[in-house]
Amino acid sequence: MKNISNKIFVLLLILAASISAQTDTLITTNGEIISGEIKNMDRGVITIETEYSDSDFKIEWDKIFAIHSKNNFIVSLSNGERLVGKLYGTNDALYIKTTDNIVAIESLDDTFLGRLSASIGIGVNLTKSNKLRQFNMRSSLGYFAQNWKADASFDAVYSEQTDADQTKRIDGKMSYIYFLLKDWFISASSDFLQNDEQKLKLRSTPKIGFGNYIIHNNSVYLSIGGGVSGNFENYTDPTLKGRNSSEIFLSAELNMFDFGDLSLLTSTVAYKNLNEGDRLRNDFKVDLKYDLLGSDFYIKIGYTLNYDSNPIKSAETTDYVIQTTFGWSL
Repeated sequence: MKNISNKIFVLLLILAASISAQTDTLITTNGEIISGEIKNMDRGVITIETEYSDSDFKIEWDKIFAIHSKNNFIVSLSNGERLVGKLYGTNDALYIKTTDNIVAIESLDDTFLGRLSASIGIGVNLTKSNKLRQFNMRSSLGYFAQNWKADASFDAVYSEQTDADQTKRIDGKMSYIYFLLKDWFISASSDFLQNDEQKLKLRSTPKIGFGNYIIHNNSVYLSIGGGVSGNFENYTDPTLKGRNSSEIFLSAELNMFDFGDLSLLTSTVAYKNLNEGDRLRNDFKVDLKYDLLGSDFYIKIGYTLNYDSNPIKSAETTDYVIQTTFGWSL
C-alpha cells in the first residue's frame, strides 16, 4: 500500500509540473525533477533538451522513475510491436499495459528535420615528405516514421603522393525497411562500390529481402535476413567488359551500445552468384565509436572488407580499408 501511495504522489507531482511548465518531465530514481523536451530513448539512454542548459541531458533509462510528456512518441517494445501515443507513468508502467520491455522511444516530430539523424566523421593526413595527402570520411543519414525507416551512408578514401598512383575508394548505401509484427521486416536497398584494388569503376548491388530482429533490447540489436540481389559491374580498364549477374544473399547486423561511451556496429552480407556457380562475395563492415564526454562529438575506428572469389582478370580478391575519423552526430 505504501508503494502504491508513493507512486500516486509522484505521478501527481509530475502532472502538476508538466501542466505548469507545459513541458515534458522526468523524475529520476533519486528524486530529481528535470523538465524540457524529450528527444528520444535509444540504446538504454533517454535524451531531454532543457532551457537551462546548452547541451542535452542524457540519462540512463533504468535511472528514470517516472515520466510525463505532452508530445506523441513511437515506442518500440522487445516483442517487436511499435505503438504511438503520449507517455505517462513510471518507466515500468507507462500508458502501455504490457510486460514487454521498452526498447526505444522516438519523438514523433511533425517536421521533416525533426525525424532526421545524421553523422559525419573526417580524417586528414598531410606530410611534407613525398607530398603525401590523405583524406577519408565515414558518414550516415537516416529518417524514421512510425512503421518504416530509411538510411543512407557514404564512405570515401582518397590518397596521393609524389611518384605513386592515386588511390580512391568510395562505398555508399541506401536502404529502406518496413517494420512488420513480431520484429519481422522487409527491406530494399542498393549498395555502390568503387575501388582501385579490384579495378571497380562502379559496382551496384540492388537487393530486396526480409529479416528478423532475433535480439532486440536496450543494449543489443541483432538482426538476420536474406533475399535476392543483382550485381552490375563496370571496370576502370575500358578494355574489360562489364559483368551483370543475379545473386542470393544472407545478412547479419549486430549493434551493441550499452557500454558507457563506447558502441559497436558490425554487419556482414554473403552473396552466392546464380550465373557463375563458383563465385562468392562478402561485404563486411565494423565501426567502433567513442563518444567524447557525453557530447555529440566522437572518435570512430572503422574497418571495411570486400571479398570476391572470382574477380576480373588481374584484380585482387580482397580490398580493405581502416579509417580513423573525428566526427559529429545529430
